[in-house]
Amino acid sequence: MLQITDDIILQDWELTESFIRSSGPGGQNVNKVSTAVELRFEAARSPALPGPVKTRLKRLAGRRWTLEGALIIQCDETRSQARNREIARDRLVELIRKALVRPKRRIPTKPTLGSKKRRLKAKKARGEVKALRGAVKDSD
Repeated sequence: MLQITDDIILQDWELTESFIRSSGPGGQNVNKVSTAVELRFEAARSPALPGPVKTRLKRLAGRRWTLEGALIIQCDETRSQARNREIARDRLVELIRKALVRPKRRIPTKPTLGSKKRRLKAKKARGEVKALRGAVKDSD
C-alpha cells in the first residue's frame, strides 16, 4: 500500500516493481546486480483516482504513460536497490499530488484602451522606419 493523501491510498495490485541492470556509476557491480527499478502503476484501472485526476496525470506523465493506461517510472540514480525503490515511489507520489491540484480557470480579459493606443503608436513608428528604407530618389 502506498498512501498519497488521507483519501487516496494505492493498493499493492496497482503497483508492479521490476528490477533491471543499471547504467552509470558502480564499476563491476553494474554488471552483476540489478539495482535500477521500474515502477509500473496501473493508473487507468485504479479505483483510488477520480476521472479528472487520471486525465491530468496522463497529461503530466507524457511519454511515461503507456497505451494500456499504465504509468512507468524508472530510477537508477543510486547503487542501492532499496534507495532507488524509495526514489521511484516518491516520484509517483509527487506526480499524483500534482495531478490532484485543479488548475485555475483562466478568465479572458480585454486589452485596455491605453495598451491598444501604445500598440498602434509602436506599429506606426515601426512603419515609418521601414518607409525610410525605400529606394533613394535622384533629385536632378
